[in-house]
Amino acid sequence: MPDLLAHVEAVWQAVVLQLPGFTVEVLPSIDSTNSELMRRARAGRLEPVLLVAQEQTAGRGRLGKGWHSQAGRSLTFSLALPLAPADWSGLSLAVGVSLAQSLHPEIMLKWPNDLWLQQRKLGGILVESAGIGDNSSRSRSVVIGVGLNIARPEASAVLTDAAQSGVTPVAPAGLAEVLVGVTPGEVLERVAAALVRDVLAFEASGFAPFAHPFAHRDALRDRPVRLSDGGEGLAQGVSAQGALRVATALGLREVTSAEVSVRPC
Repeated sequence: MPDLLAHVEAVWQAVVLQLPGFTVEVLPSIDSTNSELMRRARAGRLEPVLLVAQEQTAGRGRLGKGWHSQAGRSLTFSLALPLAPADWSGLSLAVGVSLAQSLHPEIMLKWPNDLWLQQRKLGGILVESAGIGDNSSRSRSVVIGVGLNIARPEASAVLTDAAQSGVTPVAPAGLAEVLVGVTPGEVLERVAAALVRDVLAFEASGFAPFAHPFAHRDALRDRPVRLSDGGEGLAQGVSAQGALRVATALGLREVTSAEVSVRPC
């Protein structure tokens, strides 16, 4: 907790000029930072906020997967802000690009929402949204949740979480493997302002500015993949809207994040 608090002022100063009214909150423990900010959004609390938790007791990933979080050994936070892009497609990929660029050149991106280090899972992203105003408005409050391993988790803990979620486990990685001695607070200060800047850039221009840097860090490019619906093929990058392109025996298929999860074969 002292480590995170030591960096809060610097994070706030770096972001508030981009997001007037922006605040940072740090909690010792919470069920899920994303769940809390979604509760606030549904209750009409729409101010931009970064909510950081030293520990999450019920952290969530995409498709209801659990996220292993340990105080001092991981960084978990959620960013909430009103957003009205012309097209929401590719937002999680843009977030991944932003985080990877802020953290380390070796970090790769596994479509659609994982950060990998040396073929192992370093972190994950969960993007959710709640409507603002009547149905005629495009504006929504978006909540972007990020979980990053600072120290490499014990494999047994990851296996347990994967078994409980009913998913295939992926070996874990920790950021301290390439940034020796880094703390959660230091990582937060590294990524927060750039993340806000890049999300606002996505609102203005969509996924296009992030397509090339995503391709540079695409962990699945030219690799055989298996889809959760049983399909298989060779990953061929992403479309202009961020859909995964898979060359299958029946031709090229575009897969959206809502349809499948993907694992290397």
